[in-house]
Amino acid sequence: MNSKHEHKIFSHFPNVAFNVVAIAASKGGLNAISQILSTLPSDFPAAIAIVQHLSPNCPSYLAEILKYRTRLRVKNAETGELLRPGTVYVAVPDKHLVVNPSGKLSLSDAARVNFVRPSANVLFRSVATSYQRRAIAVILSGKDTDGLLGVLAIKKHGGIAIAQNEATCECFEMPKAAINTGKVDFVLPPNAIASTLYDLVMSPKAA
Repeated sequence: MNSKHEHKIFSHFPNVAFNVVAIAASKGGLNAISQILSTLPSDFPAAIAIVQHLSPNCPSYLAEILKYRTRLRVKNAETGELLRPGTVYVAVPDKHLVVNPSGKLSLSDAARVNFVRPSANVLFRSVATSYQRRAIAVILSGKDTDGLLGVLAIKKHGGIAIAQNEATCECFEMPKAAINTGKVDFVLPPNAIASTLYDLVMSPKAA
């Protein structure tokens, strides 16, 4: 990534080590997401993008639920929106959530990945490409293997990967698939994920 491109997408963030945390979950993930977000401070200096596998045929109330469980700003993601620190962007049903190199979001109707849309792989790959070493991927409780390829992309571009531990998962399939790649940096319960995110983001290695 050249210096002009870096300035373009990082200029609206504080000088911290990681700018974006991408979180993915499926079955049993709401509780884990809530535990993580409830612990983070209102001035958490990174953006958070969330993919939760949802029914394509029903409206989602995930953003509304999370608003009552965190001090961070929470909203449904919108196309053209610029990622901002301290804000949680929630994927909407039947749309992939994509983070573009400009730092702006897109909602995509592209084909389902692993039979799901939104997909963790799509979000993680886009964050890896756009934010590279300044990206963190978190994979929480869920069925199947969505997120595995996304974790590989995150690591390829120099980011950090975190998975929820088996003891606290309702469904360990998604975290287990990611862990089995050998590329996950931390395997933790949700409360420890939150403290680790804060420590990583506030690391003095910020460029």
